[in-house]
Amino acid sequence: MAFALSTAPASRFVPMRLPKVCLALSGDTVEDMLESAEAMAHDNPFLEFRLDYLKQPLSALSKIRSFLETHHYATAIATCRRAENGGKFKGSLASQLDVLTKATTAGCQIVDLEIQSAVKSKPQAIARLRSLGRLLISFHDFRATRNLNDTLEKMLVIPADFYKVVTTATTLSDNVIMMKFLQSHSDRDALIGLCMGEQGIISRVLGVRSGSVFTFGAVSADLKTAPGQISARDLRAIYRIEQVDPATRVYGVAGDPVGHSLSPVIMNAAMRRENVNSVYLPLHAKTLKDLLYCIREIPLHGLSVTMPYKQAILEHLDNTDAHTSKTGACNTVVRGQDGKLYGFNTDIAGVVRPLEQRITIENAKVLVLGAGGAARAAVFGLKERGAEVWVMNRTSAKAQKLARQTKAHSIKRTDLRKVSFDVIINATPVGMGNTRDCPLKDDEIKAKVVFDMVYDPVETHLLQVARAKGIAVIPGVEMFVQQAARQFEIWTGKPAPAGDMLRAVTIALQDRAAQKKVSS
Repeated sequence: MAFALSTAPASRFVPMRLPKVCLALSGDTVEDMLESAEAMAHDNPFLEFRLDYLKQPLSALSKIRSFLETHHYATAIATCRRAENGGKFKGSLASQLDVLTKATTAGCQIVDLEIQSAVKSKPQAIARLRSLGRLLISFHDFRATRNLNDTLEKMLVIPADFYKVVTTATTLSDNVIMMKFLQSHSDRDALIGLCMGEQGIISRVLGVRSGSVFTFGAVSADLKTAPGQISARDLRAIYRIEQVDPATRVYGVAGDPVGHSLSPVIMNAAMRRENVNSVYLPLHAKTLKDLLYCIREIPLHGLSVTMPYKQAILEHLDNTDAHTSKTGACNTVVRGQDGKLYGFNTDIAGVVRPLEQRITIENAKVLVLGAGGAARAAVFGLKERGAEVWVMNRTSAKAQKLARQTKAHSIKRTDLRKVSFDVIINATPVGMGNTRDCPLKDDEIKAKVVFDMVYDPVETHLLQVARAKGIAVIPGVEMFVQQAARQFEIWTGKPAPAGDMLRAVTIALQDRAAQKKVSS
């Protein structure tokens, strides 16, 4: 979005159209900051130097000057936020203004001054600061999202080129408040608006769609300068933020928790591959009421539903497919053009599609471990295609109930040796997050195919034992990909690029495993 800027001379040229992501640089030393800047400036030429993180910010400016002189394409913000206003700078107001003034002469084109410092400063000090570069007045609420219009009104008293309003999201709905605020005011003032916290992630991507001039990205997951900050790499590569515009459709995965989900990786990869103008976001919904509000107000065009809402959302849907009715669980929602909500269950496709590629399901003898939602999807889907299914669960009564409902068999662990199986499916969470736990003993793993729904790690203990025995295996990533592929098809009407989706999630899991090794 183009916007009007002050005509005052700046130390370096400020582009009329800034990149949508400003890379927030922090570190204990200026060398740490510049190392990150050097590595990322080519892809992220818009940089924020958090000078308040440094013990002696003034002494760092000569090195920042040298960096900016050799990276003439970079645009830089200098921030030296005082500790009493949420930053780390412990000096006086006069010292803060001195740092920011000298940062402009070092080549930083924009300076960030928090509103609390601005109102305490003399008008001539503000005017001088603005005459040297572009002035950004910022406000941070570290507790809530409230009184945005009143806050902006107070900020506008200070003449500036940009106004940044940052709040904390305690609900998903706070993102809606922020986005409506941006839509109402961004045509008159150059605003930057977003919500901090895990529940504020939506605003960090969709804020630019609503009128925010730009958003902030972290160097990495470990080097954030604010809660909930997404890495600049993910903003570009996963969420394609440079392509987000008012016509971009919004989808998401909703649950509590949801931070571990790889659905954004796989779905955004599919949307990129098929050139769909959409973005898919993680939605940490602590209540169903909060989620339903966002579905209508953002609005969301489609939703992946995870625990604990797969059953609870049913009563709020206007219609469902047969699989949802049979399983009593919905993992996919479509918001129609009429605003009505339609529910689907694609977990069945996630089970059936990988198996169909290996065996003839009709008359196959299948053991399903578990009696929860994933097991229900497996049993219903397999029975629908003529398989003979046995259900085993730690609590026998639950296995018997599921077997009765689906006209399958229930089996006790002590009777496993009496029946031979073509397929064993693990529909429990046992084995998730490690390669030690296993739902069966090694000598109980006897089948032609072993299918583990757990996808992290990719190679669970169950699959390791099965491979060692020469048994064909189906890793959980295949179910994850196939159920997601069916969701993509429902939402877009296009064939899903399953190969690209599988590659994306495999790489993400490899990266996650590598990070775990480093941290351990």
